[in-house]
Amino acid sequence: AGDPHCPLACRHLGLLAKETVRPMRSHHKFWPRRLPHSLTVPSTSLWDNLAISAQRYPDKVALVFFGRTLTYRQLKEGAERLAAYLATLGVKRGDRVALCMQNCPQLVMAHFAILRANAVVVPVNPMNRAEELKHYITDPDTKIAITTGDLAAEWVQASDALPPAERLVHLVVTQFTDAFDAGVSGDDAPPPAWADWLGTRHPLPALQQGQAHAWSDAIACTSEPPALAVGPQDLALLPYTSGTTGLPKGCMHPHKSIMHNAVASALWGAGAADNVTLAVVPMFHITGMVSVMHASIYSAATIVIMPRWDRDLAGRLISRWQVTNWTNIPTMVIDLLASPHFASYDLSSLVYIGGGGAAMPQAVAQRLLEQYGLRYAEGYGLTETAAPSHSNPPDNPKQQCLGIPFMSTDARVIDPDTLQEVPVGEQGEIIIHGPEVFEGYWKRPDATASAFIEFEGKRFFRSGDLGRMDEDGYFFLTDRLKRMINASGFKVWPAEVEALMFRHPAIQEACIIAAKDSYRGETVKAVVVLRATHKDTTEQQIIDWCRENMAVYKVPRIVQFVPALPKSGSGKVMWRALQESELAAEAKA
Repeated sequence: AGDPHCPLACRHLGLLAKETVRPMRSHHKFWPRRLPHSLTVPSTSLWDNLAISAQRYPDKVALVFFGRTLTYRQLKEGAERLAAYLATLGVKRGDRVALCMQNCPQLVMAHFAILRANAVVVPVNPMNRAEELKHYITDPDTKIAITTGDLAAEWVQASDALPPAERLVHLVVTQFTDAFDAGVSGDDAPPPAWADWLGTRHPLPALQQGQAHAWSDAIACTSEPPALAVGPQDLALLPYTSGTTGLPKGCMHPHKSIMHNAVASALWGAGAADNVTLAVVPMFHITGMVSVMHASIYSAATIVIMPRWDRDLAGRLISRWQVTNWTNIPTMVIDLLASPHFASYDLSSLVYIGGGGAAMPQAVAQRLLEQYGLRYAEGYGLTETAAPSHSNPPDNPKQQCLGIPFMSTDARVIDPDTLQEVPVGEQGEIIIHGPEVFEGYWKRPDATASAFIEFEGKRFFRSGDLGRMDEDGYFFLTDRLKRMINASGFKVWPAEVEALMFRHPAIQEACIIAAKDSYRGETVKAVVVLRATHKDTTEQQIIDWCRENMAVYKVPRIVQFVPALPKSGSGKVMWRALQESELAAEAKA
């Protein structure tokens, strides 16, 4: 029983080490000794994780939001009532329901309510504007969306602009103050600058051919929810990811793929019912959704929720609630350490700190280690891999490193042209095989086929990222095959931004490239050719229009007007030439 790799010890963990394991690989000597290399995924739905935690710990605090708490029993019962209400609105097994909110208790309750209704969660970034939201209605055939009052008008505008047959039928609207007291004071209080945003109660909007419903009515439903009819193979989540070809694609994740990474993330981060997790990474995004929300619910941990980032609120909440686990992006840590009030915060409760989306500067990681004994564990993953496909072992992390292949995962580095594995230390494309890998792209068999290869008899996902593996089996990111900008951990896909910008009447052509940014790492730059009839258009007018029509993190911070874009002999815009020119100019500056 003292050997964590023996089957008896694994049963004690609630797991069973698989009898057939992969050959010993170099990173296994750095593997956490308390964990098996792979795990057996529970044969239950994601809903069961909440139901079991509520049965075991009914009176334990599940969620904390600006001083108000919600127990596991209350969370489960609220989700069941909302699931029953969704059923009365016509939601059936396999239907897609859009969920669009910043972090709040309603997001967690609605997420599990959709699953309890045997439906599929379509998580939508709340920074999207009406023009972008149309795609999240039409592509997944969404008829019902759940959102907050401050975002409802955007959904109405998006829906009403569509042909009648494609519009939303129902919109469930909550207010932030449905979940907290707007008069809360002290360490739990939101920043004063958020008072109007969080405290305003917006009237229910009017849909042209649908109906809006108040959250309070929905969770007061007295009907019984439908019988739970979904299991590991059923579709659970349809998160969208962009790419090189414009509009975002839905990633089909069944309950089992999300379940694997929820359980694995909980174990990797020493998950336990007495843990307290700070949820500030967005839970509409795959990392916050799986590695924070689902992992915490599986463990019956307490989740302290922040709707968006504020360094001093984070410092107060970590101190006040004795947070033990904090998944973040490095810019958050950098910002917190720079707070003039930092000395007054108590970080001594933190046991696990890590994240991804951008590299943690070595000097900051070293400060965390020397001053607080915390080893920052970076990780790597994609929407297609349900967040982590790689993570640094908490006891053996390497700085500026993606980590080692996650539990049950096989990852390799191959030549993207020959598809042959490259030697240790050489650059190639990272490919991933494991139970967390998605099944394919929604309605896109062509994109699905090109995203996978067969390698050594197994189906591997092509990440599109270039990296290398060192002699210890740790992976490092070196470049991208895919054209993408990483702005403070937010992925910006140039083709999607360009497609939106072409709708501006003054723009003849546009090419999006990355520019260096001292805080965000990278930021968005637009190289634009104006139409002859709109030569008096200014850079600021282009930026202002973009702010009205796309999520703020996609908006170009820099606009450069040029007479023409460089093109190849076949007429394609040579974006790489523009990117290289930008890099050369930055090097000279």
